[in-house]
Amino acid sequence: MRKKSSAKRQTAKQPDTLESFLARQQKLELLRFITCGSVDDGKSTLIGRMLWESKQLFEDQLASLKQDSKKYGTQGDEIDYALLVDGLAAEREQGITIDVAYRFFATDKRKFIVADTPGHEQYTRNMITGASTADVAVILVDAKQGVLTQTRRHAYLVSLMGIRHVVLAVNKMDRVDYNVTIFEHICEDFKVFALTLNFQSITSIPVSALKGDNIIERSPKTHWYTGPTLMGYLETVDFIQPVSDRLVFPVQWVNRPDSAFRGFSGSMVEGSVGIGDEIRITASGQTAKIADIVTMDGSLTAALQGQAVTLTLDREIDASRGDVISLAQKPLQMTDQFEATLVWMDEEDGLIGRSYDLKLATQWVSASISSIKHKIEVNTLAHEAARQLAMNDICVCNISLSKPIVCDTYALSKILGGFILVDRFSHATVAVGMITHSLRRAQNVHKQALNVGRAEREKLNGHKGQVIWFTGLSGSGKSTIANALEVALHATGYRTYILDGDNVRGGLNKDLGFTDADRVENIRRIAEVSKLMMDAGLIVMTAFISPFRREREMARDLIGTENFVEVYVSTSLEICEQRDVKGLYKKARAGQLPNLTGVGSAYEVPLAPDVTVNNGVECIEEAVNKMIAQIATLA
Repeated sequence: MRKKSSAKRQTAKQPDTLESFLARQQKLELLRFITCGSVDDGKSTLIGRMLWESKQLFEDQLASLKQDSKKYGTQGDEIDYALLVDGLAAEREQGITIDVAYRFFATDKRKFIVADTPGHEQYTRNMITGASTADVAVILVDAKQGVLTQTRRHAYLVSLMGIRHVVLAVNKMDRVDYNVTIFEHICEDFKVFALTLNFQSITSIPVSALKGDNIIERSPKTHWYTGPTLMGYLETVDFIQPVSDRLVFPVQWVNRPDSAFRGFSGSMVEGSVGIGDEIRITASGQTAKIADIVTMDGSLTAALQGQAVTLTLDREIDASRGDVISLAQKPLQMTDQFEATLVWMDEEDGLIGRSYDLKLATQWVSASISSIKHKIEVNTLAHEAARQLAMNDICVCNISLSKPIVCDTYALSKILGGFILVDRFSHATVAVGMITHSLRRAQNVHKQALNVGRAEREKLNGHKGQVIWFTGLSGSGKSTIANALEVALHATGYRTYILDGDNVRGGLNKDLGFTDADRVENIRRIAEVSKLMMDAGLIVMTAFISPFRREREMARDLIGTENFVEVYVSTSLEICEQRDVKGLYKKARAGQLPNLTGVGSAYEVPLAPDVTVNNGVECIEEAVNKMIAQIATLA
């Protein structure tokens, strides 16, 4: 190791060798904690001061810090400790934290990984990332500002992420002359707000990150304070979770280097397992016994929580990435519907019925928000009505999945209870969720086996069931072409049915309007009905604007690519407006119809339709012949 910056900064007792130092470090407990709070409460300065005071800086780091303090610092000629953490150029230029910064340090009692998270509301996703693995949260409050909305927001998010031990660090006490009344008022204000947040402990500490008061050593300027210093608290807080008596082992990889070896690799999320224990693949119910537990350092007789291992079994069973292994006598639950709290992190609104990809542990599945029960107003924790999720909204929702997955409540298991939603087109993470409970309806609904199936119905009809999905602007000719296609098919003996937009909105979907959320739900229902009619052996034609690619892809996935023909009627907006058979464009241009697709609401052109028809150029007969040829290729 290199020398510290001065003799004064040397630790009291240096290890004899690097090996003995590392051995001692390995025996120490590791505490992960997060610093959070409102903007400019001093989070980065606090961490920088802790690194300084715990003698974690070397000479070159100290020299660099002094140089950066002169260039970027906000403390005049003094050292700006925040620069030890704010590493991005934009952070130094703006004097704010943007990304999550992780730092490691250690004392004689514990090792620490601290996450410095941004205070700005637009970086909520970064704060959640830091909180997801933390054991303790240090929530900072500016003594001059008191408890702010963002302070409450972060406290609520910390509670949501399952952190149960909180330090309320009332910072910048030097700016209020270490006034005990101000400190006590802030503590009381925070504790009243946090009454329903399920924290096991809230420890309030008056500090000055800039001056070092009550960080490592007790400050004489707060003679009225008798509690622990911040470092004293972090070194002694009891955060160890009890060992689970069940086994949770998500399979990350099927390890098969050759025909003689097949193992299942992953991390022991919960519990332990030993050679000879009987295990179960949760989804399939298959059981086997552990034959060997393989690691890089050789085989083990038992694997404990937190270890990364490869399990080999005494017989061949069908399992792959995404499966979850449990003890045979303690199976895990599966469900395809649950209630969860979502934190929305995308600029594009979250809509009921829209399809997303959901990742929970190593499991991936298609999911949608089936209902929004309420939004949580973080300043008061009041429940408010909501029909969609805007960026940074926190809502309690019901989630529906395309198939059952292994899961649990977040309160019992962060791994099996926490998930993310991913946009299927941009692949961006749009939300994080915490499961509160499985919905009873998921266990009470059982699919009924039918003696007459799709194959029998198709045989009777003499052709396969299919869905011909017409999409295009209002007035493009979707209904006209669909009607002509049905006449042609009917004349040659095909059994058909048309689901037309206006007709369906007069019955099945008469409760829906024309907002983006209603359009999504409109198409979801049509896709489900189309699938049922296809199962009856019919050729179903749907004539809907269906403006969003996500919903058209959802319909394709639900119905099956082999059964789905997307027909894009690409008639231009100018021609559609000239026709204006319903008078909709005239109303839209006059401001009387704000959500008309193509004028007040977007239409997303299909990227790779199966058939493209331009009703402004091609005649109807040409369009029908195109589609009949496509249907023939799928038959």
